[in-house]
Amino acid sequence: MERLPLFLDIESKLCIVIGGGEVAFRKANLLVQAGGRLQVIAPDLCASMESLCGESQAKIIRGEFVPSHLQGANLVFAATNSLEVNTAVSETAKRLGIPVNVVDQPELCSFIVPAIVDRSPIVVAISSGGASPILARSIKGLIDSLLPARIDRLAALLRRMRGSVKKLIPSISERTRFWEKVLESDIPELVYSGKEEQAKERIEQRALRAPSAVGEVYLVGAGPGDPELLTLKALRLMHQADVVLYDRLVSEPILAKLRPDAEKIFVGKARADHAVPQESINSMLLRFAKQGKRVLRLKGGDPFIFGRGGEEIETLAAAGISFQVVPGITAASGCATYAGIPLTHRDYSQSVRFLTGHIREGGVPLNWALLASEQQTLAFYMGLSGLEIICKQLTRHGMSEDMPIAIIEQGTTRHQKVCVSTLRDINERIQEFDIQPPTLIIVGRVVALRDRLNWYGEA
Repeated sequence: MERLPLFLDIESKLCIVIGGGEVAFRKANLLVQAGGRLQVIAPDLCASMESLCGESQAKIIRGEFVPSHLQGANLVFAATNSLEVNTAVSETAKRLGIPVNVVDQPELCSFIVPAIVDRSPIVVAISSGGASPILARSIKGLIDSLLPARIDRLAALLRRMRGSVKKLIPSISERTRFWEKVLESDIPELVYSGKEEQAKERIEQRALRAPSAVGEVYLVGAGPGDPELLTLKALRLMHQADVVLYDRLVSEPILAKLRPDAEKIFVGKARADHAVPQESINSMLLRFAKQGKRVLRLKGGDPFIFGRGGEEIETLAAAGISFQVVPGITAASGCATYAGIPLTHRDYSQSVRFLTGHIREGGVPLNWALLASEQQTLAFYMGLSGLEIICKQLTRHGMSEDMPIAIIEQGTTRHQKVCVSTLRDINERIQEFDIQPPTLIIVGRVVALRDRLNWYGEA
């Protein structure tokens, strides 16, 4: 983060604008809207600025800027056509410790004015750090179009009710959960449709009920790595969780989307290294939920595809703990797509098999005769250590040594590598590519379509 975003209280505080043109007027108008005490310094004022100063009873100093003009100021804007004047304003303000913004000259600024979506008391600020104001303005338009028209009315209602709810629910954690449940209910829609009194009654009724002492567990699939592949529901629950138990396959960009104050516990397992046994993970889920916490079990890919999610919800169900399960894009789908490989194609593959490539007792115990059919696609999870066994078993049971195979490392992330070869040569090729776990292995004629289609996903 290059700059710290802040919302500044300038109510009745002296705010100075140097410049009298249209650009200066836009900054002065923002200050007036935020309750600032406006003072404008310029030889001449445009009609809009004249009108604004009259309506807001702003002080006007007609003339050139001199450093003494900034005495007692709390905030300063420079919006003139003179680099010399703008520089002098910036240097004087910084020397006096006054926040200063020079329009379109970020190197002279101590703060930047963001693009603003104003639905007071809801205010959204968007900044590109001066890199691209047009991009910030474009994002502003997108956010503005997504926010409900009466979200200001909802915020005002919640503000009015904070005190009464606080008396009924003294616990901060329980009160936080209460407001989250309110926003997940139909209450916001009542406000948006103009039924504020009905919404107020619903909030009061909810606050009178005793909050549950038992928490809830969210079993969420984080997908193969790209945070943009998270579902909307996954993101919503990630923002609510008090405690997060996450695997080693959950990428750093996804972890960055968790609630900042959530307790994060790594429970990842690698081949032959189960740092936290599954039984301990199950016990932690129960313990935190019984403490009344919302527990997020965050898993790479999908919880129910080689993720042992079934075992975890069995434990929760037996203990009577409430839980939600959110599917994620599994590695076979996500990684294949980003590598430019269609998993099925009517001319080459009529089925897909998801398989574990884990070595157990020196082998990979699978029905190789069934897998050697050429009219299907095989997707092996966690199979890099067993690659040599996989290739030998497939060819031994009738699959051609020329069968295309792809090894995808850290699929869908910016570190993605794709190594394509044949069953005969793949073990040598991965040495050249220095392929490391985590990987997904795809075997089938569809792999050859990667170059023919000349399309790759956005890794």
